[in-house]
Amino acid sequence: MDCSSDESCINKDEALHLKIAGIAAILVSSLLGVAIPLVFKSFNRTRVFFAGQCFAAGVILSTGFVHILPDAFAALTNPCLSEHPWEKFPFPGFIAMTTSMLVLFVDSMALGYYTRREGETSSMGDHADHPHHVHAHPSNDHSAEVSKVHDSQELEASAGSPTTTIKNKVVAQVLEFGILAHSVIIGIAMGTSNSPCTIRPLVGALVFHQFFEGLALGGCISLGSFKVVSKLLMALFFTITTPGGIGIGMIISSRYNENDPKALIVEGVFDSMSAGILIYMALVDLLASHFMSKEFLQQSWRHYSLGYLFLVLGAGAMSVIAIWA
Repeated sequence: MDCSSDESCINKDEALHLKIAGIAAILVSSLLGVAIPLVFKSFNRTRVFFAGQCFAAGVILSTGFVHILPDAFAALTNPCLSEHPWEKFPFPGFIAMTTSMLVLFVDSMALGYYTRREGETSSMGDHADHPHHVHAHPSNDHSAEVSKVHDSQELEASAGSPTTTIKNKVVAQVLEFGILAHSVIIGIAMGTSNSPCTIRPLVGALVFHQFFEGLALGGCISLGSFKVVSKLLMALFFTITTPGGIGIGMIISSRYNENDPKALIVEGVFDSMSAGILIYMALVDLLASHFMSKEFLQQSWRHYSLGYLFLVLGAGAMSVIAIWA
């Protein structure tokens, strides 16, 4: 089999113009998506933001299942790879599964560690505040009011507790890693292509999902209580990774062969890892942690419907884009 790069619709000049326009468009959409939750913090508490977050979670879920995982299977089952071991075992699914379990391990270990630390700190604080263990016995009328105030204070404290903060930080960092790993691969693929027929729909797809991935990532970063410099760096890396990948692809395009076995293995492994990370993050950290939360379960059916509607719309819209890119 001829494993040299074979593209129809070749037009290097038009492809170059599309790549330059694509870099600019993707930069703007990525920056807008990640900046909105970081700049407009009050926006994070609005219903519009809630709908946007659900839509973005649907986009990320569809990106993992419909876009990245099939690309990983296509790369690692390519006829240009040797039959052994690539055709004898479903490596993309195995790598995605293993990566998901690894993310779960990191998630649970980090939360367990900081939960234990928080418990030890609280225990020491309680002992210092109440050295003689004196117990007051308020009247029944007053005790109900005290209980309500105490419950309210506990809810407020849990929202900003160290464990919750660490959880949000881990979510933001792992989600960004998963997005960046795929962004580099897809950027290089676009940068090395000289086919306007391939690049044109890819630019539209990337502009769309970079904005909504940025919205989801920006929301996670804003909840993670990062320092300002860390927030800026995370936003910057997200914004420039795909355009940077396109630039790298443009530089190496003259000697890059997309059907080279080494390139296929690297692409397939990274795509499999990205798919595992994004699917886990979308289902567990973005959707389950929100849709199964006590706050969400106490909401009205209208709130339920709004969340599920935009989740389905996000996943559906990103799935439809797979027809073209």
